[in-house]
Amino acid sequence: MQPGPNTSDELLTQARAGSRSAFSELIEIHQSMVFSLLLHVVNEAAVAEEIAQDVFLELHKNLDSIESGQHLTRWLRTVASRRGIDEVRRWKFRSPHALEDLPEPRIDAESPDVLLSEKLRKLLNRLPAKHRTIVVLRYQEDLDPSDIALQLEMPVATVKSTLHRALGMLRCAFDRANVTTQETLLKREAV
Repeated sequence: MQPGPNTSDELLTQARAGSRSAFSELIEIHQSMVFSLLLHVVNEAAVAEEIAQDVFLELHKNLDSIESGQHLTRWLRTVASRRGIDEVRRWKFRSPHALEDLPEPRIDAESPDVLLSEKLRKLLNRLPAKHRTIVVLRYQEDLDPSDIALQLEMPVATVKSTLHRALGMLRCAFDRANVTTQETLLKREAV
């Protein structure tokens, strides 16, 4: 559900005034974007749901600092991205398992998500959290590098170079996966 700018602004004004129903509508409007972003960063649905709840609790505490509907969307993307990256970093210190070993999330086949391809999703999950977040913000959320730089508070040049590096890593991994698949098929044919 994508609201018009006036709808979000009106709901934001009502939510600031204490309207629970307006705040619930704001959550309903933005929950799929927040959850999807977090799911691609942390790669685990239950964790993504928990972080999304925390993001919306933080939103409730900071409603007075949100200036407009557009600011709200940027604010939610920024907070969700940072929380997701922080969670992945915490896993490195507490989990004996590599990120690649974590179970793959299940996503509805009807989702228009461009990262739906199983192979691409697996390769994307191998990227470092910062790289993966930038790729998701660029290609899932369709943000320009300058918008991503604002979201993550980093220079545009850093975003562009990280995106370029991440895409190169994905290409290499994709090529390696294709070569391995072809070698496996050749070995099976030889037997």
